Amino acid sequence: MNRILIIGATSAIAAACAREWLGRGPCRFVLVGRNEERLQQLQQDLQARGAEQVDCLTLDLGDTSRHGIVIAEASQRLGQIDIALVAPGTLPDQNRCQQDASVAVQEFSTNATAVISLLTPLANQLEQQRCGSLAVISSVAGDRGRASNYLYGAAKAALSAFTSGLMARLAKSGVAVTLIKPGFVRTPMTAGLPLPEKLVATPEQVARQIVEGVQRRRTCLYTPGFWRYIMLIIRLIPDVIFRRLSL
Repeated sequence: MNRILIIGATSAIAAACAREWLGRGPCRFVLVGRNEERLQQLQQDLQARGAEQVDCLTLDLGDTSRHGIVIAEASQRLGQIDIALVAPGTLPDQNRCQQDASVAVQEFSTNATAVISLLTPLANQLEQQRCGSLAVISSVAGDRGRASNYLYGAAKAALSAFTSGLMARLAKSGVAVTLIKPGFVRTPMTAGLPLPEKLVATPEQVARQIVEGVQRRRTCLYTPGFWRYIMLIIRLIPDVIFRRLSL
């Protein structure tokens, strides 16, 4: 029986991961998110699919004072956290961020600072257990700042670096940490964006790779896997050329 905590549970990738885990064996879930109605819809779906237990906790990620409380409540309801998936985030409007510093700071906080705040008590809980797996969804955008979305990329770079440090710290306690870097995924967050069709994955495809990566205790997972090579090439492009590209 897997006892699974999912934060940002109503995102398309997180919900697909929940279904994937449940399709592989018995599970108990605590789902955390901001939208209570959508949490309940996912709860009913997982219960209909045979989940042993599905509890919901509402949390506005920006309310950092409640992060520790929610982690403690989730741990109590599950008894022990076997797997924790951290998946909250937004896709900022880069132009608005450039024009309004308050928007830039808010979006950076949502995608980095607030997630780091949440990961801190969660990491402490897993460290105390001395077991479990932590999966954190970042993005390939954090590998190199691009003119089209550098605020989002900067936030994901910060989250990736923080998660890398957690990985080294928690390894001493037997806790596995997987840093997940999705590329283009067709979700409500990316709806309307001009994405290159051949590079776009579905949430279900990404979820299968995440679940398998967590099971294998992978440290860094690009998904789909070809993004590892795409980002390697992007990182190797000299600055003088990179600045001229429309990326």
